Amino acid sequence: MSAFGPTSEHVPVRVFGGPTALFEYGGLRFLTDPTFDAPGDYPRLDGRWLTKTAPSSGRPADLGRIDVVLHFHDEHPDNLDHSGRALLADVPLTLTTPGGGQRLGKGATGLSGDNASLDAVKEIAERFAPVDTAIVFAGAPRFHSLFAGACIVLDSAQAAEAATILGARRVVPVHYDSWAHFTEGREELVAAFTAAGLAARLDLG
Repeated sequence: MSAFGPTSEHVPVRVFGGPTALFEYGGLRFLTDPTFDAPGDYPRLDGRWLTKTAPSSGRPADLGRIDVVLHFHDEHPDNLDHSGRALLADVPLTLTTPGGGQRLGKGATGLSGDNASLDAVKEIAERFAPVDTAIVFAGAPRFHSLFAGACIVLDSAQAAEAATILGARRVVPVHYDSWAHFTEGREELVAAFTAAGLAARLDLG
């Protein structure tokens, strides 16, 4: 999740599908979890496979200058694929987990990886709320073999709750489409934000 404090500056955000979004803030251009490979089956580091179901809405060549990549973890191909790894070589700064930093030879900051905890959102809110724009990972991905099938990233109702906790004026969801293991998509997000009285804050592009 990325969150930006109160500001009169409009934060441009372009979503490419899956977890990948490009935004500009403070004169810098940030990219989250670059994934631009074609649809197909991709292996995880643990030997399991993930299936990409739809192409990205752009290509690395379309991005222009990237100053920083915010990369939440490299173990899963839905967060970093082959084209994403190639792109990192040309980016001045990549912020990722300590383990990811070692594997990729990039900087490490202790970012979260997959996260379905609203307690982590509350910690962010204690430091930064209210925020202007929040890029929220959702999609309710589940694997029967992990955590008894529990979500490993926020579901739609939790994403709406995260928006409330953060006091977010605008929420741009990512990580809810283009992969078969995402169990909730656009329809569920709209329903959840509408039920919470937050439909006007949801920015689906």
